[in-house]
Amino acid sequence: MAIISFSRQVAAWGDEVAASLAEKLNYKFVKRTDIEKQIVELGFPKEKIPTYDERKPGFFASFASVRDEYLNYVQYALLSAAKDNNAVIIGRGAFSIFEKMENHVAVRLVADENTRIERLKTEFNWNEKQAKQRINESDVNRDGFHKNFFNVDVKDSSNYHMILNTGKMNVDFAAELVAHYVKANISQEDEIKGHKKIQEYLKAQTLVNKLVFEEKIDIKFIHAEINDNELLLQGVTESPMLIDKAVRFASELYPEYSVKSVISVVQDFKTY
Repeated sequence: MAIISFSRQVAAWGDEVAASLAEKLNYKFVKRTDIEKQIVELGFPKEKIPTYDERKPGFFASFASVRDEYLNYVQYALLSAAKDNNAVIIGRGAFSIFEKMENHVAVRLVADENTRIERLKTEFNWNEKQAKQRINESDVNRDGFHKNFFNVDVKDSSNYHMILNTGKMNVDFAAELVAHYVKANISQEDEIKGHKKIQEYLKAQTLVNKLVFEEKIDIKFIHAEINDNELLLQGVTESPMLIDKAVRFASELYPEYSVKSVISVVQDFKTY
């Protein structure tokens, strides 16, 4: 029982390998469209998705409050998809969200430029210029997306358990390699620890979403963490009263935890 996240370059067979792996392991394959659908169902405007979804936000979009809303919804959607384990998840910074989960395996798929160009030319009947433009645009957007939302370098090999070059192997072989790694390296103890952590992350994200979207408590960059019996609230606000309100709400929602705040009070704090 594991959570397997895929990061991929465009035309590196991300969806194909992920789907094949899910079939081999009898896991749930969480596709891009599945995450988009849940984000919209949670309340994020459908028309705003193209601005943020695996894209580098523009200058003003990167500071807008809707950017934080998107991130909250994405994290909740991914954690919900993983709550029962046995999931293959592609994109959306999943490797960063699940980084500390003991039962998580992060995989990156790459291919050489010529291979990617030829695949795009075949799939879309494009010429070489169109294929190169799509590759450059996708690489820039995915780099910017991960840096803006998760402060990580998507190309950094240390983020992954495996990096596979699908220009050198077929879909089935790549999926088989990942399946073998999962079976050989995820122990029952890892499964138990990872499952517990996912439940805690989901509770914390549920609290954040309720504070932001239901209670409308204006705390910027709000984040919650659960460690054993303690729930920690982080963020920035202008009002100590809002901190008290958030702590009270968290204590009522999760009375089993000791709620503490390290939310900073900053006067005249503004976001643009």
